[in-house]
Amino acid sequence: MLKFLTLFVLISCSGSQTPKIKLAPLLDGHSRAQHEAYSAGAMITSQGTVSSQAGLEMFKRGGNIIDAAVAVSFAISVERPQSTGIGGGGFLIFFDAKTQSSHVFDFRETSPAQGHAKMYLKPDGSVDPMKSIYGPLAVATPGLVRGLHEIHKMHGKLPWSVTLEPAIRLAAEGFPVYPHLLDAMKEEEPELKKDAAATKIFFKPDGSLYKVGEILIQKDLALTLKEIAKKGADAFYTGRIAQAMVSSVRARGGILSLSDLKKYQMKNRQAVTGTYKGYKVISMPPPSSGGTHVIQILNLLESQNLNQWGPQHPESVHRTATAMQIAFADRARYMGDPDFNKIPYLTMASKPYAQMMQKYFTGKAFASSAFPLPQLPDGSSETTHFTLADKDDNIVVSTQTINGWFGSAMVAQGTGIVLNNEMDDFAQAVGASNLFGAIGGSANLVEPYKRPLSSMSPTIILKDNKPFLALGTPSGTRIITCVAQTALNVLEYNLPLYEAVAATRIHHQWQPEELRVEAPGLSASAVEDLQARGHKVVDQRLGCQIQAIQRVGQSWVGVSDPRGEGLAVGVDY
Repeated sequence: MLKFLTLFVLISCSGSQTPKIKLAPLLDGHSRAQHEAYSAGAMITSQGTVSSQAGLEMFKRGGNIIDAAVAVSFAISVERPQSTGIGGGGFLIFFDAKTQSSHVFDFRETSPAQGHAKMYLKPDGSVDPMKSIYGPLAVATPGLVRGLHEIHKMHGKLPWSVTLEPAIRLAAEGFPVYPHLLDAMKEEEPELKKDAAATKIFFKPDGSLYKVGEILIQKDLALTLKEIAKKGADAFYTGRIAQAMVSSVRARGGILSLSDLKKYQMKNRQAVTGTYKGYKVISMPPPSSGGTHVIQILNLLESQNLNQWGPQHPESVHRTATAMQIAFADRARYMGDPDFNKIPYLTMASKPYAQMMQKYFTGKAFASSAFPLPQLPDGSSETTHFTLADKDDNIVVSTQTINGWFGSAMVAQGTGIVLNNEMDDFAQAVGASNLFGAIGGSANLVEPYKRPLSSMSPTIILKDNKPFLALGTPSGTRIITCVAQTALNVLEYNLPLYEAVAATRIHHQWQPEELRVEAPGLSASAVEDLQARGHKVVDQRLGCQIQAIQRVGQSWVGVSDPRGEGLAVGVDY
């Protein structure tokens, strides 16, 4: 349980008085040392303590940054089954310092071949939202295992099987249940208990919930991981494991097929890039909207000179919220899978477009009706992210997911694989509601083999062509705004990395028409000022857990968000 003690820190801010900013408190029992680390060698920040240590183990065994990334990916699939897993997918960016190149990998899930634009509509044409959130029709074709295996073949050093060893141990030997995992189990208990395989894993034999500190063992998952370690990705996409996934989904009326699994391919993409006051920003292109809109928000704010006010001044908050509104309105209109639609993301991420939109930066909040489209509710805060750096200035940022808590709430019989509910990231109809509270247009309707739109924003920022800052986070649509704000805290406000990550965040996603502010909040006078400008200020948990690494002098500084259970750890090697 959080200690709701408001913490303050005095941060020097050039060109203004020294502002007092509010920081998120640490979780009970956690110390700042768990969430902040320094190293001249390698640095790892992830949402799981064992997962960060899995990456550390690869470096100590002579592996490279890709070996470490694969080890963290599989370990966190075990450690955070509510957030991610081998039944899901994600994105990864690898900055190769030797060649000064960014390798962008898309192993996002895809719609099964039988997927179509009307599959979630009732006979009267209205949307049946639960079909895309829970159960067999929510399951998209997983991409994570294929993606990681292909990336490792291209860039790994250690044997593939070695990179899975920490995850196999963790699944076989178990780990203590932590509060966030228990919260997810409680929340999803009714849906999980509709699935016998899920019930067997995530509840005790008598059907009761685990308690914090009790050991969760995933024996079937350990055996599945051993098979993948021995045979590679083909063990997942063909044979026993594939048959178990398809049979489990089809038995309950789903459409996933063996052909869908066999045909799955990872995509190599070109990074979307931008600049901010001399820094180069590298991020994820469509089918993620995240990178485009992180860059768009930075472009919109570059000329605003926010530093003169400080990060939690109402003027800075108002202008930042305005940039967020513009970005999310554009997201609703234009974004989707670039393999199926022409997406004007380069225009949205451009400086001329940002200049054209400066007319919206007035002293008052502008109404969402300025960009009229239907309103949608809020959504999940799941997904996971990790960030890695090594002594040679190589960087990996990766965001991975099964979408909502425990995905579709289904486990493939006999495998331990939690199946995603990624089909919910498609638009069920133009303007229809989904789990994440972001509006979807025609470019994001379901089509066979199409990839759903995402907000995942793994991001790398260069200074003088060398890595300076790398970061990402889970939390659905809030990913975009949390990454952009953390970058602003470092690049614009010159905050130390821990304070940049821990500082109170805001979120505005155009609709619903509200400015969300997380605990410990803003000052009473700032809230009053924002309300006077026409903002509806709402206190709400945003769910972001930034995992960030920054170059400071000759060392890396790593910060795992104090709002979560993660670990920042460095190693000299």
